[in-house]
Amino acid sequence: MRSTQPELMESFKAEHYNPSSTPRIDLPPTVLVDDTDSGSAGEPDNQTRQLESRLLAPSAAMTSETQPVDITSTGVPHNPFNFQTQVISTSPVKSNIGQRRGHRYKHSSISAQHQIFQEPPPRPPPVLPASLPIPTLVEAWKSMHKEQRTRLYWSMCHLAVATFIFFRSEGSLSAMALSHLVFFDAGSAAVCVAVEVLGNFEVWRRSSIRHPFGLERVEVLAGFAMSIFLLFGGFDLVSHNLKHFLETLGNHEAHHEHGHGRISATSIDLVAAVAIISTLVSAYGLKNHSRIAKVMRVSYLAALPSVLSNPFHFLTLLFSIIVALLPLLSIYLYTWLDRLICAAIAVAMFGLGMRVVIAQGLMLLMSYGGTNGNSGVTAVLREIESDTTITRVEESQFWQVHYGLCMANLRVSVVRGCDEVAVSKLRNRVSSLIQNRLGEGYGVGGNTRWEVTLQIHPDASS
Repeated sequence: MRSTQPELMESFKAEHYNPSSTPRIDLPPTVLVDDTDSGSAGEPDNQTRQLESRLLAPSAAMTSETQPVDITSTGVPHNPFNFQTQVISTSPVKSNIGQRRGHRYKHSSISAQHQIFQEPPPRPPPVLPASLPIPTLVEAWKSMHKEQRTRLYWSMCHLAVATFIFFRSEGSLSAMALSHLVFFDAGSAAVCVAVEVLGNFEVWRRSSIRHPFGLERVEVLAGFAMSIFLLFGGFDLVSHNLKHFLETLGNHEAHHEHGHGRISATSIDLVAAVAIISTLVSAYGLKNHSRIAKVMRVSYLAALPSVLSNPFHFLTLLFSIIVALLPLLSIYLYTWLDRLICAAIAVAMFGLGMRVVIAQGLMLLMSYGGTNGNSGVTAVLREIESDTTITRVEESQFWQVHYGLCMANLRVSVVRGCDEVAVSKLRNRVSSLIQNRLGEGYGVGGNTRWEVTLQIHPDASS
C-alpha cells in the first residue's frame, strides 16, 4: 500500500531535521515506496507526476516546497568580469628576444671572471678589397679627356683606311695583302685606346681578391686575339695567292669572276700613300704595337729608329713603298712581283703571328719567355748560386703576369750564422740582379717591373 505525500514529508522531517544545527541544509525530498503490494502497481497519478517534476527542478528556482518560480522573473544575474579595455602605456613595446642576459654587466669584474667565451681581439680591415667596380661604356665615355677622344676618333679613321684599301685592292694581290697589315694596325690602335681609357679607373691597376693583378691581363688576352688574326690573315693570303696561280695555269677559266687586270697606277699610289700616312700617325700618336714589340724582342731591328725597330711598323712601311713602285715595272714583272709580295706578306704575318702567340700564350699560362728565354733565367740562377752566402738554390719560379709586371719566387739555403743584416743585404742583391738582367735595368727605357720573393733558411748540412 502506497503512503500519502503528507505522511512521507512528516516522516522525513522527523528523521533528518535538527533545529539546533546551523546552517540549514535543504535536502531533496525522498520518495519511499512500499513494496508490500507489488502486484497492484499501475500508472502514476497526477500528484505523483507533480512531485517528480519538483524533485528534478533546481533548488535555487524554488521559493517554496510546493510552487516553482520562474527564473526570468528574478532579473539578470551579476557578471563577475570587467571587459572594458584599458591602455597601460603608449610607448612602443621593446622585445627582449635575441638580447643576451646580463649584457649591462659586460664590463664588470664579475662578468670578466665568469665569461667563458671571450671576445676576439679587433682585427684590422683587409688590405685587399673583395672586388672593384668595373666601368660601363657610359662611365668610360665620361672619363675620357680630350686627348683620349682624339685617339679614339683616329683609331676609327685608321679602320676606315684599312677598309678603303681592301676595296680598292681589286686586281692586285699585293694591295690586298697590304690591307691585311693595315687592318692589324687599326686593331692594335683600338686596343691602345681601350687600355688608356681603362687606365682612368682604379680597377685597372689595383689588386683585389677577385682580380689579383687588376685588369691589365685583359690587354694580354686582346693581344693574343690579334695574334690569332695575324695567323688567319697569313693563311688567307696563301689561299688567295695559290688560287690565282692555279687559275692562270693553261687555259683554265675561273668558276668565279675575279678582276685579274692590272690596277691603275693612281689607285696603287693612293693605296700606298694612305697606308704609309696611317701607319706613321698611329706609330707616333698612339704608339701601337710598342708593348707587343717589347715582348717579342726582335734583336735584328733594335739598331733601327724607334718606329722602324717595331716589326709591325717596319713591315707595313716597307711593303707600302714596294707596292707604290709596282706601276713603274713592266706587265710581266708586275704580275710576278705582285704575287711575290703577297706571298712575302703572308709569310711575314704567319711568322710574326707565331711569335706573338707564343709570347702572349706564355703570359697567359703564367710562364716566362722574355729576355733570352730559358738561357737568361739560367744565367741569372748561376750568378745567384755563385754568391758566397748562398749554398744552393732549392726552388725557383719565373713568370710574367702582363706587359709591365714579372714575378720571381726563389727558395735558397744559406750558410749558418747569417744575421738579419746579412739576410737583408742578400735580398737586395738578388732583387737588383734579377731586375738588371731580366728587366732591362735602370735607364735603358724598359718599364717591366720585377717583384722578387726570396725564402731563406739555413742549410742543415753546413
